[in-house]
Amino acid sequence: MSGKYKDELGLIVMDNMKEFGENVDKHLMKKRNTNQSFIIPKQEIRFSSGDGKVIIKGSTRDKDLYILSDVGNYSKTYKMANYENHMSPDDHFQDIKRVISGTRGHAERLSVIMPLLYESRQHKRHGGESLDCPLALQELEWLGVKEIVTFDAHDPRVENAVTPNTCFDSFYVTNELLKSFIINEDFNPDELIVISPDTGAVERAIYNAGYFNADVGMFYKRRDYSRIENGKNPIVAHDYLGKDLEGMTVIITDDMISSGGSMLDTAKDVKQRGAKKVIILTSFAMFIEGLYAFDKAYEENLFDAVYSTNLTYVDQDIHKRVWYNQVDCSSFMADIIDTLNSGNSTKDLKNGKQKILTMLEKKKKGEL
Repeated sequence: MSGKYKDELGLIVMDNMKEFGENVDKHLMKKRNTNQSFIIPKQEIRFSSGDGKVIIKGSTRDKDLYILSDVGNYSKTYKMANYENHMSPDDHFQDIKRVISGTRGHAERLSVIMPLLYESRQHKRHGGESLDCPLALQELEWLGVKEIVTFDAHDPRVENAVTPNTCFDSFYVTNELLKSFIINEDFNPDELIVISPDTGAVERAIYNAGYFNADVGMFYKRRDYSRIENGKNPIVAHDYLGKDLEGMTVIITDDMISSGGSMLDTAKDVKQRGAKKVIILTSFAMFIEGLYAFDKAYEENLFDAVYSTNLTYVDQDIHKRVWYNQVDCSSFMADIIDTLNSGNSTKDLKNGKQKILTMLEKKKKGEL
């Protein structure tokens, strides 16, 4: 199978991740020593009624086609009845389906890459709740998608929503984030602990700690289930389980920063417990309630830095913050596409522990 699709690669980059997708294309062109872009042109259209359509302006026939979409990009707008509307994840997901429809079944193989998985936090239900993420994955499968690629899925077990005929890959960006952290931060690798801000992120914390051979701690959120605020049960207390944090460098890790309240509560608590340094690592830093709370927390010395990726949109103002470090993952995504398109194993892309351990040894010796 190796090399089966190599000369038939095609990219369709949605407008919601245009710059990132163009960088992925450049990395692929460099890898394959060609000046020919892999991007297939298309046009996304919105009518004043709010209806939309997509026009594919290049050939997709017999292509191994990869559709790249950032469903979390809330900066994209369209006019409807003289109102300026910001596109929601629902709008972006609908446009993915429009692209699939526009290929008219000509592509040899269809893959959808959503770095931020659509409705990833609605992966299971209680009572009368909707089951959005599994239903969306099944819809893509029904439309003929053979591979769904995402990053740091909120719960990777959601892959069980699709049949074994459809591949589902969730890649961690741990290696990319930790490399940047090791290079930029001053810390003692022997005084490091990885903390989960809640029970849901424990597996992720264990995974990250494994790269350092470090200890793991966690916080348990006690919620008031008698009321709902901003769509969720409010947190009334954080209880900590783990070793003493006095003098430690603490990495707080989770898949995303939404409002960031839990992260900042955790940062404040570990500082009060004597942590020397607090680093926040997350795949998706969305800051949907703005940056004020983080600016204030940084001024109060509650954390030292935030490391995140460019896999989803962030407001450009964040790049003015000295505490924010953005890690470019376009080369990593190009490696993934190149590997999948060539029919090779992604095993090496999912295991970078030895590289991190080598960097840590150099850090200890002062060689980094």
